[in-house]
Amino acid sequence: MLETFLNAKPLYYDEIDYSRMPRVYKKIKAKLNIPKIIHLIGTNGKGTTGRFLATALNNLSYNVGHYTSPHILEFNERIWLNGFCVSADILEKAHLELLEILSEEDANILSYFEYTTFLAMLIYKDTEYVVFEAGLGGEHDATAVFPKLLTLVTPIALDHEAFLGSTIKEIATTKLNAIEKNAIIATQKYEQVYEVVEELALKNTLSIYNIGKFISYEDENKIKQISRNNRLVPYLVENLKLAICALKFLNFEYKVEDFNNAKLYGRLTQISKNILLDVGHNTLAARAIVESLKEFKYTLVYNSYKDKNYKEILNILKPIIYDVEIIKIHDKRGESVDVMKEVLDKMHIKNSNFIKIDKNKKYLVFGSFSVAESFLKGMSE
Repeated sequence: MLETFLNAKPLYYDEIDYSRMPRVYKKIKAKLNIPKIIHLIGTNGKGTTGRFLATALNNLSYNVGHYTSPHILEFNERIWLNGFCVSADILEKAHLELLEILSEEDANILSYFEYTTFLAMLIYKDTEYVVFEAGLGGEHDATAVFPKLLTLVTPIALDHEAFLGSTIKEIATTKLNAIEKNAIIATQKYEQVYEVVEELALKNTLSIYNIGKFISYEDENKIKQISRNNRLVPYLVENLKLAICALKFLNFEYKVEDFNNAKLYGRLTQISKNILLDVGHNTLAARAIVESLKEFKYTLVYNSYKDKNYKEILNILKPIIYDVEIIKIHDKRGESVDVMKEVLDKMHIKNSNFIKIDKNKKYLVFGSFSVAESFLKGMSE
């Protein structure tokens, strides 16, 4: 059973063997049918950019997969096929097929993400396009082993420094090294990212385009209409633009209606009249949230992983925070409620433990996929 098999694999590693995925892929690639792949790298916005693009391609009558991570409640959220998350039956069938292809040793040594990346590729064997979202990084990511038609680069910022590098330049280099030939880069906050783009484009003879090359006056008008129809906040509009650039690179004509209901759940999602949910978990996401919600103040339902720069994140969010309700997250990497309370007290931010929703308050649930998971499971109990 897939769930039992995956539960035996650790989700996180202190060190990663970057040679493992390419080594196993080399052994089994003759048995895989690889569709045209659009690869997504960056720090923020990969999920929504990918879902915008995959939805539009599917509405243009193409057979399309979208691989994203992590999931909020159920694993099948990661593997989207032609408008729907795949069923448990499809997952189990692919799991059995993959175990036939892999040696027992390789099946066991592959990480959770590496194994599920191969699993997705098996499920997508009959698709025409796959939008593949990188998990942790770029050049060493499990998704980077497959040949790519195009790479889309979302905004890059500090995140996962232990694996990707301690500076913007180091992180950008690690991520951008995943580009194979063609790439389109979203508007970047840090000039160092553009410097790395120029260096790599020259060194590796890459064609890397800014979004300005593809977005015309007609596109801007369509983007405004799509944004109104789908009630997109500013940062989602930027992700939409990048997805449209990919369509234009591929020479596809698109309609406004092709993006209807394309938003990915958990990205400033209005889950009830007084609750917004967002799975952002870094400073770039926090700034985007503040820009989108700056007209109001919210009770922030929050917690964080210990290795995140949550003091800076909270400082960024402070202008839109009325108070903070600390939620307990069931993950060994999660910060304790007591430590979070101490930090908030020192920042002079009113806080308490999250217990239940008050219908008279406006809530923003933010912090990580684990925060979203804990909150949603609590609501359903």
